[in-house]
Amino acid sequence: MPEPLKNIYTQAFFKQFSKTAKQVLPHFNQQKFLCQVMDEHWETKELKQRMRHIASVLHQHLPGDYKKQIASLIAIVEQLKGNNIKPGFEYLFLPDFIEQYGLDDLKTSMAAIETVTQFISCEFAIRPLLLKYPGEVLKQMTLWSKHYHHHVRRFASEGCRPRLPWAMAIPQLKKDPSPILPILENLKNDESLFVRKSVANNINDIAKDHPAVVFQLAKNWKGVSDHTDWIIRHGCRTLLKKADENVYSLFQLNANAPCKVQQLKLDKPDLKIGDRLGFSFLLRLIGDKPAKLRLEYAVYYVKANGKQSRKVFQITEKVFEANASYNFKKEQRFQDFTTRKHFPGTHKIAILVNGKELAAKEFNLA
Repeated sequence: MPEPLKNIYTQAFFKQFSKTAKQVLPHFNQQKFLCQVMDEHWETKELKQRMRHIASVLHQHLPGDYKKQIASLIAIVEQLKGNNIKPGFEYLFLPDFIEQYGLDDLKTSMAAIETVTQFISCEFAIRPLLLKYPGEVLKQMTLWSKHYHHHVRRFASEGCRPRLPWAMAIPQLKKDPSPILPILENLKNDESLFVRKSVANNINDIAKDHPAVVFQLAKNWKGVSDHTDWIIRHGCRTLLKKADENVYSLFQLNANAPCKVQQLKLDKPDLKIGDRLGFSFLLRLIGDKPAKLRLEYAVYYVKANGKQSRKVFQITEKVFEANASYNFKKEQRFQDFTTRKHFPGTHKIAILVNGKELAAKEFNLA
């Protein structure tokens, strides 16, 4: 089993952090901070609970009101950078401090986010502010989309994603994504792949509620540049998996392409959780014209209630030669992760060509 992510927090990490804090605040009590963080309840806390707890303890150790505490927090961040400490997931308790204590001071919190997000992303911390001050926050995020630092530009997109994973929901942006679009327009040709990935993910979020909005955006951006073409391809991935008619047309995919899938074989019909399933098949393109094919496979996973849920995985998308056969061999892992838990029962694997299932086989997972 992989090491639980919550175990990124070690005594060595806290000693390093408290040592840095003491460089900024000479009266910072390192030993007391460590004892309060790793208290008698520490082992029972999950990852996000630990982050919240660390931020709460830090609040007790930073002197003054919120404005003074934020000044100290920013100074600690600058000292971490000065000490050549590389930012990592474990520092997400710093944005959590802003999220917990900064809701009633928009100006101070927004200034802090601009600085802290250059060290560790504040996409979760901005969500409560977006809910309380949507107009002011979105206006500032639009300005940040032109910021000189690529982490701030990326944050401008990531922070307003309508369906940001593990984050507080923003119902008004799911209902009406139009305030997000100017931010994405500013970032569509960004020089940073880090930023462009966020733009694509934001578009994919919007597509789940407003496919027509995304189709129009993709239509407008297609061919503008290599960057925009990459973004819309990645941003339309959910619509492509759903074989959306408009998006298929945009990318020159024919749902009725003349082809067959034959000889679908599984390397074993019975698996245990943790095993890998190998499978192979033959693709035949019929006719005398080449065709652009999007080749995928779907796994019908058994859920806790015994019903099946389909998840689609891409294999390839390219132009295939006419009247030819192609062999494919793939494998799928059935190991539990934090994002997916497997349940025993009869599963199914299917091969899709341009959105249509052309072959399928069942197998058992115990």
